[in-house]
Amino acid sequence: MILEALGSTLLGLALAWATAHRLAHRLPTRSLVLATGPAGALIGAFITHMALGPGHAPATLAGAVAVSLALLSLLIRPTRNRLRRSAPA
Repeated sequence: MILEALGSTLLGLALAWATAHRLAHRLPTRSLVLATGPAGALIGAFITHMALGPGHAPATLAGAVAVSLALLSLLIRPTRNRLRRSAPA
């Protein structure tokens, strides 16, 4: 469990760093992004580990990555070009 937690934290931090590096113009502060990635990965690892039980390390890490990516995607702001109103009826 300790290695799964450490691995998921490192994966979440790597995902957060890559997201902050690639989409810096569409994200809030860098510190929030770098904190959300590992936190989401730890939550995802915990949920996946509790659902599957011990002995499923690859699946636990996959669950950690999925939750981390989901939380990071919630931080992305839309671009100005995508803020269009619908046509009047």
